[in-house]
Amino acid sequence: MLPTHTSAQDDDRVLFDAILTPHRSLSPRGFLILMSVLCVISFLAGVFFFLAGAWPVVGFLGLDVALVYIAFRINYRRARMYETLRLTREALTVRRVDHRGGERHWQFTPTWLQILLDDPPAPGSPLTLRSHGKSLAIGGFLTAEERRGLADSLAAALAEARSVPQSG
Repeated sequence: MLPTHTSAQDDDRVLFDAILTPHRSLSPRGFLILMSVLCVISFLAGVFFFLAGAWPVVGFLGLDVALVYIAFRINYRRARMYETLRLTREALTVRRVDHRGGERHWQFTPTWLQILLDDPPAPGSPLTLRSHGKSLAIGGFLTAEERRGLADSLAAALAEARSVPQSG
């Protein structure tokens, strides 16, 4: 069978669409419980040290609680970042939104796109998209297994994007 002409509708059909987000294991409710327990423990320890005459320790216990709170708030703010991948026959578009809301976009032609990942992926090995001498690491916050799954799914979708569509 001879290749047929693809219509604009076939070119615009989304073959792969993913939103990549960092995993946060502690829910907001869990954070509230953790901070409550930490405050109670620090308060009780503070009372003990105050009664023992070591009153300056109370300030450091309060500082510890404040630093843990700030660290978690920064962590949750960083969790607002995400990446989107959208593949059509014409292009793979990568959109990265940082934790401040700033956006960056990259576009790759599926025909020339390579997906690079160590086999087996190590915990720090990047998932890299490469085309025409330019590279982009994606999903840096994903686990090695998640990067492998993403690479496999994207490779399958790329194979479909590169294939000649069959007419019915």
